[in-house]
Amino acid sequence: MNFLIVSPLPLLAYDTSEINFEGIEEYPHILKCDAACHKVKNITLAKKHRTTRPECQQCHVGISKDPISPFSSPERVFLGRDPTITIKPPPKVSLPATKIYPPSYTLTANSDVRVREGAPKDTGSMVLIPGGKFIMGSNERWDDEAPEYIESVDKFYIDRYEVTNAEYKKFTFDTKREKPYHWPNGKVPRNKKNHPVIYVNWHDASEYCRWRGKRLPTEQEWEKAARGDSGNIYPWGNTWAINKSNHPYKGSTGTEPVGSYPNGKSPYGLYDMSGNVWEWVDSFYLPHPGNNINRGEYGMDKRVLKGGSWFDCLSYGCGLSAPTFNRSFFTPEVKNNSFGFRCAKSP
Repeated sequence: MNFLIVSPLPLLAYDTSEINFEGIEEYPHILKCDAACHKVKNITLAKKHRTTRPECQQCHVGISKDPISPFSSPERVFLGRDPTITIKPPPKVSLPATKIYPPSYTLTANSDVRVREGAPKDTGSMVLIPGGKFIMGSNERWDDEAPEYIESVDKFYIDRYEVTNAEYKKFTFDTKREKPYHWPNGKVPRNKKNHPVIYVNWHDASEYCRWRGKRLPTEQEWEKAARGDSGNIYPWGNTWAINKSNHPYKGSTGTEPVGSYPNGKSPYGLYDMSGNVWEWVDSFYLPHPGNNINRGEYGMDKRVLKGGSWFDCLSYGCGLSAPTFNRSFFTPEVKNNSFGFRCAKSP
């Protein structure tokens, strides 16, 4: 069964409407604060609100009034999205200490958008990501992103760009696989050849990569490729900017050509690791090592998606999906207009 998610009215970059709290008691996981997770105009007040407003303290990590770094020690206590979640005792396994980084800079919005013109010459090119240790996860937000810890991967290749409609068309022609929902009469829409393919589920993505002699990246590989050695919050660094990705805060209404934001590349030169489309990875939705919070959603029946997209669940109070450590999940048969992928390969 295919699930189609239709975007509501376009989201404006600077929404000044009030949050509607009607029925909030039925959905305790929805944040009740009017802070950065909901409105760009308040994004610079995020750290203040999450430590001063009781309703924010229920949902945001760290109730201490001391500044909290996104790269704080993994032993720090973190809270769940749902204030009814019981925090279990600390894990018996000791986690390695994390490098100390300065607090994240003030979040800024910049309307000076510089979009890459023309199509990349080789959308199928890959980048070699060196193996080794890196910072994964975060203690800054949701419980499923925590704890921040040291992960390690072997070296691997990963696509520089998200898989495009033009590339996926070759796959459907050779394999006779079902064409995406948004292709009228089975043809790629005009002027969309270089956009990332959408309406593909996890199985479609996995089979395409296998057809190319590749595979889907694991969640760990994807996050290493997005964050680099310094553990970036965003692919481009630790400061939020509105002009470095295709995301809902800028009023986006759909996908854009891959590689449109060269100033938003990851440390390894990967494009669109934040925004444009969510990307399927080859990992089950399970807690990070050392996370003992019992979430009913965890399980091997769901797959992880990374990177955020042009469409976000901001109106549902889920927060900004742009950070590299953000996680989403769905059962593998789900497909919609904001899900895509890129492939990886072992040397």
